[in-house]
Amino acid sequence: MKKTLSRRARVATGGAVLAAVAAGTFGTVAANASAPESSRDAAVSAAPAAAAGKRDTTTSTHLTIDAAGKAARAALKAAEKEGRRITVAVVDRNGNTILTMRGDGAGPQSYESAEKKAYTAVSWNAPTSELEGRLENAPNLKDIPGTLFLGGGVPVTAGKTPIAGIGVAGAPSGALDEKFAQAGAAALN
Repeated sequence: MKKTLSRRARVATGGAVLAAVAAGTFGTVAANASAPESSRDAAVSAAPAAAAGKRDTTTSTHLTIDAAGKAARAALKAAEKEGRRITVAVVDRNGNTILTMRGDGAGPQSYESAEKKAYTAVSWNAPTSELEGRLENAPNLKDIPGTLFLGGGVPVTAGKTPIAGIGVAGAPSGALDEKFAQAGAAALN
């Protein structure tokens, strides 16, 4: 025969269980918070940081935000002189967006396209117009996530090493997009 508890007994039992769980949780937090600072510091300092050797690291050069802004403004200005509405994006060596500036009246698709062109240019250290031709021999390149093999992206280098990419989208052709991206890169010299 199964015995059922009254509603009052079930509520009281549930309340007791919740109180026990809460007391255990808060008791643990309180115990950790009340530990003397010296014992907490000792626990943290017990595991020293590992030091990487010189051969285990590299140093890289990055474009500053000021330089990225200068390049983007130069690209926008070049496009405005020709009555074109564009978006320009500048990415770092790792393809992370430093900034994107959408010019007045630029189409909504231009934002993402500019970033992808910049990413593609820095990834291959080549203008995206040049990379378009590579698709004939390797059509699967276009399937790499985040890339766009259309004219309008140019790499920025320090020496011969790529440190950033500038991508422009929104002009009526990839050739014009690339012309404006080149104007942005030229502003850095």
